[in-house]
Amino acid sequence: MLYLVGLGLGDAKDITVKGLEIVKHCRRVYLEAYTSVLTVGKEALEEFYGRELILADRETVEQEADNILKDADLCDVAFLVVGDPFGATTHSDLVLRAVKLGIPYRVIHNASIMNAVGCCGLQLYNFGETVSVVFWTDTWKPESFFDKIQKNKQNGMHTLCLLDIKVKEQSLENLMKGKKIYESPRYMSVNQAAEQLLAIVQNRRLQGEEPEVTENTLCVGLARVGAMDQKIASGTLQQMSTVELGGPLHSMIIAGNMHPLEIDMLKLFAVDELSFEDNECQRNT
Repeated sequence: MLYLVGLGLGDAKDITVKGLEIVKHCRRVYLEAYTSVLTVGKEALEEFYGRELILADRETVEQEADNILKDADLCDVAFLVVGDPFGATTHSDLVLRAVKLGIPYRVIHNASIMNAVGCCGLQLYNFGETVSVVFWTDTWKPESFFDKIQKNKQNGMHTLCLLDIKVKEQSLENLMKGKKIYESPRYMSVNQAAEQLLAIVQNRRLQGEEPEVTENTLCVGLARVGAMDQKIASGTLQQMSTVELGGPLHSMIIAGNMHPLEIDMLKLFAVDELSFEDNECQRNT
């Protein structure tokens, strides 16, 4: 059988008891290592699980999936995913391949950023479509995610922004030359995401628009959710561009209409409580 096992968001001990039992008896155990990271490394996981882990990067999962599934009809194979197997990303392709080969599969769920963001006090059923904010380059500055944020805001909904992760990425030059040389890992911070959003706000104004999202829109920055050193900061989009939340991983929420209880919760993490008393905050309540 193929097992897809969620690891949760913190450290090695966040795996479920059921998940740990499965890991211990599987013949091969893969660790998906490109969509998210835990606060501990592969070695800490191996020590706690008592098993050797095989790192599965993007190339392995997307181009060599058959190797992961090899003999999974004869023995048990585990595929470990930070968060939930079907949380911030999907591994449907692996499941579909297994089904096509007649290999049964089972999913062991765990906490993901999609539900753990409730830790800031915003109510999960008030969230709209989740968006991904990607690193801009000198020649590529997409804004499509901003339109989704604005649509959510028009509907009074909060938007969870998943911030870009670059792990084992090649430069365009090395990619074109076929060189297997990889860039250093990069993880987008809340202030980097806020700076890109502020630039889009200015671009839209130059185009004659008056965007729903402005410098004064209330936001929440979150770092290392689920870990002991988790950090949360709430304030305006402008304030998010300067807030320092430490190491990865970061996420950001653009707030929509808020219930008074949501506002009271966000005040616990306020960069400046005056941010919650301006006209926009009152208008959004």
